[in-house]
Amino acid sequence: MRIASEAVFTVLKVSAPLLGLALLVGLVISIFQATTQIQEQTLVFVPKIVAVLVALLVFGPWMLRTLRDFAFHLLDNLSAYVG
Repeated sequence: MRIASEAVFTVLKVSAPLLGLALLVGLVISIFQATTQIQEQTLVFVPKIVAVLVALLVFGPWMLRTLRDFAFHLLDNLSAYVG
């Protein structure tokens, strides 16, 4: 149970910056579409993809470091989890 809760927390922590930025960009684009009455579906996807790719470049090293630390912690304490 402890392994699962640590894994879920790690996944949430790692994915939060990308999902939060995608949510924020989607909200801004939706407000823009509502005010200008432009209902183009591709207008939402392109800025979201660009924002997520930029965020991945910015947060990528931190995300990899967090996942690496979790994996090392899991493998170091494997006997405590199993036994």
